[in-house]
Parts: sequence; structure tokens; C-alpha cells
Amino acid sequence: MTLIRRFFATALAASLIAVAPAAQEGKLNIATVDMQELFKQYYKTNDAQKQINVERARIQKDNNERLQRIRELEETLGNLRKQIDDPAINDSKKQSLFKEWQGQQQEGTALDRERREFLQRRNQALNEKMVQRMKGILEEIRKLVEEQAKVDNYDYVFDKSGLSTSQVPFLLYTKDATDITAGLLKTLNKDAPAESLSAPGDPKPEIPQPAPVEDK
Repeated sequence: MTLIRRFFATALAASLIAVAPAAQEGKLNIATVDMQELFKQYYKTNDAQKQINVERARIQKDNNERLQRIRELEETLGNLRKQIDDPAINDSKKQSLFKEWQGQQQEGTALDRERREFLQRRNQALNEKMVQRMKGILEEIRKLVEEQAKVDNYDYVFDKSGLSTSQVPFLLYTKDATDITAGLLKTLNKDAPAESLSAPGDPKPEIPQPAPVEDK
């Protein structure tokens, strides 16, 4: 299950938002909303995705630079090994070359260990930052849903995109429910800068767990 679905399941209380005491008599006033659609189409989600991609690219660049140094050492080690195995080189020279080979090997091992620790730290920090940003966006949307529901006097608002732990939709059927997704989306994006909105055909932004930087 993605982080988005886990957050929907917890932050939105199993896809049900109670906004007013249920009517004691008469018909309940019920609405539905597609929280995943609001989240994906919200311009702040798009901005967050762009920022995460920039940071991920920066981590990849730093990793590639570290890898380049390690590969240079590996090439040096290969050349030293060829000289050590060369029968034309005397034993005294071979001993000197072997000591150099050992030193270079230890340096390479240390650099690779440092690089892996660097990746783990940076990816963990990016993941934590992303999760906090996601929580903030979802909470902002949830509050807007609640406010709109109170204005329109809905008793309950169901998230029709919510899934149970078995991946079955929470909302299987609702009679005479009003879908308020489109109106909420318009409100969310009313002040969006032009560059923050997705163009038609663009993949919809979604903030999953950050993909690990390629460890080549």
C-alpha cells in the first residue's frame, strides 16, 4: 500500500468525515469526494513533487561524483595488480607495489562505505521531509472538505477513493450523494501560479516514497 493510501486511511478516518451530528429524523445529507484526485490535482502537490525531484537529482549527482572517484581507484588497483603479477618485475619492487595496492584498496573500501552511508542519510532525510510535506497537504485538503461540508450542511462526507487494507473500496454504494470534488478542486487551485498547474496530458503528480538513488 502506498504512503498516500495509508495516510488517507488514517488521516481521513477510514474515508469518512463527520461534519455535523447525524439527523435524528428524516433523510441524511451525504456527499462524496475523491481525495486522491484532489491531492494529485492540487498545485501544491505539483510544487512539492518538483522540489523533491530537484533534491533527488542533487543526491544522485553527489553519489555519481563519489562513484567516479571509486572507479578511478579501481582502475589504479587493476594496473597495480598487473604489475604485481608481472614476472619481469623483481620481488623488491613487487613488495612496494603490493603495499601501494593495499593502501589504495583500503581507501576505496572506506570511500564506498562512506558513500553508502551518505546515500542512506540523505534518502532518509528526504523521505522524512516528503512525508511531512504530504501530511501538511492532506490536512489542508481535509480541512477544506470539512469547512465546505459545514457550509453546505452535509451530515457526512465519504472519500470515494479510500481503500481498506484488503484494497477494497470503503464506499461501495451511496444513494443520492453529491460529489463535491470538482468544486473543491476549483477552490484549491484558485490562487495557483500558472507554472504550478499541470498541463493537459502531463502525468498527475503523486508523492510516493522517494525512489532510492541508483547505486551503481
